[in-house]
Amino acid sequence: MERRNFLQACLAAPLVIPAVAWAQSPNDRIGIALIGCGGMGTGDLRSAARFGDVVAVADADLARAENVKKAYESKPAAYQDYRKLLENKDVDVVIQATPDHWHTKINIDSMLAGKDVFGEKPLTLTVAEGQKLCRVVEETKRIFQTGTQQRSEKQFQTAVEIVRNGRVGKLDRVIVALPWCSMLGGPFTEQPVPQHLDWDLYQGQAPLRPYYPQRTHNVFRWWYEYTGGMATDWGNHHVDIAHWGMDLDTSGPVSVESRGIFPNAGKADCFNTPDRFYSEMKYANGVTVYFYIVLTDQFRFGGIDTYAETTEEEKARLWGKNYPPELDENKRNGIMFVGDKGRIFVNRGGVHGKPAEELAENPLPNDAWKVKPSDDHVKNFFDCVRSREEPVAPARIEHRTVTACHLTNISIRLNGKKLQWDAEKESFVNDSDADAMLQREQRAPYAI
Repeated sequence: MERRNFLQACLAAPLVIPAVAWAQSPNDRIGIALIGCGGMGTGDLRSAARFGDVVAVADADLARAENVKKAYESKPAAYQDYRKLLENKDVDVVIQATPDHWHTKINIDSMLAGKDVFGEKPLTLTVAEGQKLCRVVEETKRIFQTGTQQRSEKQFQTAVEIVRNGRVGKLDRVIVALPWCSMLGGPFTEQPVPQHLDWDLYQGQAPLRPYYPQRTHNVFRWWYEYTGGMATDWGNHHVDIAHWGMDLDTSGPVSVESRGIFPNAGKADCFNTPDRFYSEMKYANGVTVYFYIVLTDQFRFGGIDTYAETTEEEKARLWGKNYPPELDENKRNGIMFVGDKGRIFVNRGGVHGKPAEELAENPLPNDAWKVKPSDDHVKNFFDCVRSREEPVAPARIEHRTVTACHLTNISIRLNGKKLQWDAEKESFVNDSDADAMLQREQRAPYAI
């Protein structure tokens, strides 16, 4: 209780933690810790190990932490409870890659413990969490990088520069298309909790549920208890690029109207997030973002390879009547910027369209607006750990990105209700039901 009261007091008043000693010398080795030892976390750690020594790992599934420990000659300390890891004075930097419902609390606890943080996307579980996180980043002056690596990839940078420099003309609409990951699954049956898993700790602030493996590891993403489904999972990546290109990455929409298809129809003990959705987000500059699942880009994930049929009636209900022609034309995930002089499409495969092809003969002038240089997302974080400069994907920007994704989910969960949003106040306009969904009830003793 004393520690909890101390952390609460820290949140209530400014807290300034001086830069640790190693930041003063480029030759000193940085102590790196990983919290969340799944596939994404171990990949991040391999990349981070180029810049320091792996000294500690933690996971509620202790077997995962022990496996990562064996992979490093430094034989890092392995913990089941991340709070013990944060007491380790050899830890300077935390790589956080847990299920989404743990992101904000671990990120905040890590910064309050004096650690810089590379936190995986999606940044938060709720809008209220993002507000708290941004406040702690500002008060502690820790370096925080969000794992939205597309900000450090050349094709996305090129697309944003093309749009921001007017090469597609006046921007009219942005198409943000996500792949279709099937969430058809269940009902699942309760099973004994493995000895190596602390099931209470894993659930954390989320409501208590019976254990079955389908609530853990890769497919935790398809439960509202722990995530926001595809809208926040892939959405945090692609909406980020849309906002960046629109020059609105510290703002947000003025209205949101969304609809979803739940393949398990609300049945108990089944995946409960929508695997298809459609959202129209309008912005104050007149641009509309069409955010949706592209039905022809099926991305098999988590061992699920069965897809529900999408009937013409379901598609008509989902998309409505006034969707742009690009939705029917597009067959793949990515971001399309459409202006009155042209359009470009960008995804992880490259950037396409006449404005991009013309760059070879007509490059942007020297005085054109350019993105902040970064070609290695993890390196950018460690460079900033040493320089104390802001990284390319800070919390203050990624909070606004994932907020748009959260608003999409709120509209879906309110049965497609059109919502008016005040981006400056970060609240809905005259809608108490929607405002109540900006945060979630948190289970003790794991509340933020």
